[in-house]
Amino acid sequence: MNRFRLGSCPDSWGVWFADDPRQTPWQRFLDELAGVGYRWLELGPYGYLPTDPARLRDELASRELQVSAGTMHGYSALHRADAFPEILERTRAVAELTAAMGARDLVFVPVPGFRDDTTGDYLEAGTLDDDGWKTLVRSTNDLGRVLAEDYGVRLQFHHHADSYVETRPQIDRLLADTDPAYVSICLDTGHLAYGGADAAQLIADHPDRIGYLHIKQMDPAIVARARAEDLAFGQAVALGASCEPPAGIPDIPSVVRALEQRGTDTFVIVEQDMYPVEFDVPAPIAARTYAYLRAAGVGGTS
Repeated sequence: MNRFRLGSCPDSWGVWFADDPRQTPWQRFLDELAGVGYRWLELGPYGYLPTDPARLRDELASRELQVSAGTMHGYSALHRADAFPEILERTRAVAELTAAMGARDLVFVPVPGFRDDTTGDYLEAGTLDDDGWKTLVRSTNDLGRVLAEDYGVRLQFHHHADSYVETRPQIDRLLADTDPAYVSICLDTGHLAYGGADAAQLIADHPDRIGYLHIKQMDPAIVARARAEDLAFGQAVALGASCEPPAGIPDIPSVVRALEQRGTDTFVIVEQDMYPVEFDVPAPIAARTYAYLRAAGVGGTS
């Protein structure tokens, strides 16, 4: 029987950066995460939690927590060849910590994207030319190979709003062009809905390439407003685009059924974007979300 290992991550507590005074202190995040009942967590921005493996191991063990994956973001320009050496260097640090924690997945989040989350300004063109796409594919393959060969860690590429892999056609193209030996997709149900596609269908169409899952919902009214007003994703999040289930899209039971039908063990990590947020807000939402997902057939603590 396939298992869905339910967890959460710093993002669900309003954490987008390694250090920001508007973010929940990391000790409080860990305490509240464990208090809700979660036993798995994704590490979030490198440097938010302790990066010394011994200290992090002790902090997690004292709360009976385990690591599902490391998280790499902030150095995202895989489409630019000159950016790859720094991306690789930064990702190596994340991979080393991830492996030391016993996790075997690394989620690569391609942010910052081509827009400014606060102003909405376009920082780069919104689409790639053929050369840019080829560079992105080559860099993704190379990064996945290094992670596998040097750290025993699997690259889970996170499609993302305002990035060059956002829509269903872009995801399909990335899967077709990358090496399945080294690259899987971190399916984010909310980002997929934000981009106008269906998570259950993606799972059905690519059952062997979905290696990891972020589960979240989007408020369809705010998504529609974001499209109508050409808002950046960060602006939409500030309006409440990422919402508490079961209030939004996609339909969570349909995602659960698709996961069950493919019959593969899966990390299902709650990721509700809430930056910035008052410190008292996330824990009650996390508790309700945890209860809802357990009732929907996701989770357990194994």
